[in-house]
Amino acid sequence: MLEHLFGSKTRVRLLRLFLHHPEESFFVRELSRKTHFQMNAVRRELDNLVKFGCLVESKPQAVQAEKGPSGQRRYYKLNTDFVLYPELRALLLKSQVLLEQNFVKRIQDMGSLKYLALTGRFVDDAALPTDLLVIGKVNRERLERLIRDFERELGASVRFTVLTGSEFQYRKQVGDKFIYSILEAKKIVVVDELAGNET
Repeated sequence: MLEHLFGSKTRVRLLRLFLHHPEESFFVRELSRKTHFQMNAVRRELDNLVKFGCLVESKPQAVQAEKGPSGQRRYYKLNTDFVLYPELRALLLKSQVLLEQNFVKRIQDMGSLKYLALTGRFVDDAALPTDLLVIGKVNRERLERLIRDFERELGASVRFTVLTGSEFQYRKQVGDKFIYSILEAKKIVVVDELAGNET
């Protein structure tokens, strides 16, 4: 959706990446690797975003002092003083909701789930030990592929935990700290078929 508004999928993915890491600086090859777009496409969009004022370009002192290719690296960082930064951030965060809805639906279609909760990153609480808790029967390989694709679109990593129903019940019974830190924290519960079911 946003690529139609911004004119480029590469630009959207770069903006999401920078908005999720507002204090970090990245160089072109690193951005190409993280977004899975060709370096020429990334370089072109970085130039556009710098001209527009969304990003600032710099060469950190430590890198300038180095000899060789790394000394020539141009680093890019989000310009949080950009006049439209609050609006741009709000727009991308709202579009992320649609991305998350599609992501959740695909997980639900992947297996027999007893519980699915979004936490951590999804509720803006980085202190929590996981971002996604899945309980039930699910193809882990397919789930990992889906998460990798989602991470590329999101521009950020997603920590996830997969348990069978019996693993979850055992860990809950023994007072597992990890499980209770999730159950007692802020979260978005998408599927909950565990109530009264001790399988």
